[in-house]
Amino acid sequence: MDNLTHGLVGALLGQLGLKKKTGLAMPTLIIAANLPDIDAVATIYGLESLAMRRGITHGPIALVLLPLVLWGLMIAFDRWQDRRGRRPATRLPLDRSWLLALAYIGCVSHPALDWLNSYGIRLLEPFSPRWFYGDSIFIIDPWIWIALGMSIWLSLRGERRGAATWRRPAWVGFTAVCAYIFANGLITGAAERATADALRAAGKGDAMVVASPPPLMFWKRDVFWRTADRYGSASYAPGAGSDVDVVGQATGMDDGRIAAWAKADPAARAFLFWSRMPVAQRDDGAIMLRDQRFLQPLARDRFQVRLGAGDTVDFPK
Repeated sequence: MDNLTHGLVGALLGQLGLKKKTGLAMPTLIIAANLPDIDAVATIYGLESLAMRRGITHGPIALVLLPLVLWGLMIAFDRWQDRRGRRPATRLPLDRSWLLALAYIGCVSHPALDWLNSYGIRLLEPFSPRWFYGDSIFIIDPWIWIALGMSIWLSLRGERRGAATWRRPAWVGFTAVCAYIFANGLITGAAERATADALRAAGKGDAMVVASPPPLMFWKRDVFWRTADRYGSASYAPGAGSDVDVVGQATGMDDGRIAAWAKADPAARAFLFWSRMPVAQRDDGAIMLRDQRFLQPLARDRFQVRLGAGDTVDFPK
């Protein structure tokens, strides 16, 4: 998920009442909820960062070590302010056990959210490079922003007014977002089953089927399917079923030269390591490696690699 969502989740956890457990609870939760994304520095490597992001810093070793580092830094910061007489008088005393627990809670929330979308996350790095996908929530979901933002604002307003129930809006928001995520998981499952049934009836029972929510329209699904040599798409909405293109087109990935070209190209190797549904397309006389999930015009240019000698390739019809 995007970092605004992660930060809002950290703040919501604080407004559930966790911020009253220790000093520096709220900043610890918000920072911890974003901390695994320190691998964002890898984006300086361009497309090669596809093989670096959502890996080691999102895996089990990092989820053990990163909260410890943050915990130590927060204790050091509190001491630094205290020595200089700048520690706010209203700040609660540090409870080191709770501070460490909140660092872990915030950090663990991050991969849990990242797993929900179709981009992928390697939850087991460095022990396994396997990608995991939830396929339920778009990577930037304004509906979640609204639910989290409103519940946090209402909770803070109640707290400032001294209301005994100031935690309640946060709990309502937390419950609503959990229910929203669960409902989206059900929609994804229904979309994939409906598409798989249509493909099975067309003799493509071995097809991989992946459903992905489009921006804003959380009740719909863009569905992608592929066999060993062909790929296609479908659209799904509850009550309307799945409208499936069962013919599809050639993936182009069966050309043996693609592997040779990719072997010599670090960006292509990274792309193929990350790509879940790669396709090779002719584009102005070149071969473009793209991912079927990100063929939309707004996303395509960010997830493609040009391969050499592309104008010599003939694609099957």
